Amino acid sequence: MMDLTKLYTATFTLVVVMDPLGNIPVFLSLLKDYPPSRQRVIMLRESVIAFFVLLFFLFFGSYLLRVLQISIPAISVAGGIILFLIAIKMIFPQKENNPTTKMEPLLVPIAIPLTAGPSAIATVMLFASREPQLMTTWFWTVVIASLLFMIVMLSSQLLMKVLGSRGLIALERLMGMLLTTIAVEMFLSGFKHYFS
Repeated sequence: MMDLTKLYTATFTLVVVMDPLGNIPVFLSLLKDYPPSRQRVIMLRESVIAFFVLLFFLFFGSYLLRVLQISIPAISVAGGIILFLIAIKMIFPQKENNPTTKMEPLLVPIAIPLTAGPSAIATVMLFASREPQLMTTWFWTVVIASLLFMIVMLSSQLLMKVLGSRGLIALERLMGMLLTTIAVEMFLSGFKHYFS
């Protein structure tokens, strides 16, 4: 069963949570010691790994919730809080020092947690737990969001030249504002389900 309206909304939410634009400077910093051709290979590989991590939590996250006895309203409220905190960080970013390693990044930190981080994992688990009958929609949400993330990452050098660091910051803050409204709606939805 596919719901196109929810597909668009969920895909937008997941892409904003994964924050490809905000990750461009971090990725380029981590991969600055590698030639552009190798950077693209690493980004492609890490994006694929992150995709399968998100799929795992999409299909098996609900079983984890059952084992831990976590209710759907609880995950909805928690998801709303997490998204709200991410949105605040996007609007009011703090400078972070990302130590570079001599070894080529594998799985950590690019695939996890920069691409498939706790917030993205919580988001896909929330989708699946709230409306498990729309699993096909959520599957395509992860596919499309991961493809968009990968395209942005592979175009990172070009985007950095075209938009510049200030342009990327402005776009990230705009996405943060939109994510804030989504987070509040998710939070209120969780309370509504709990009290009903």
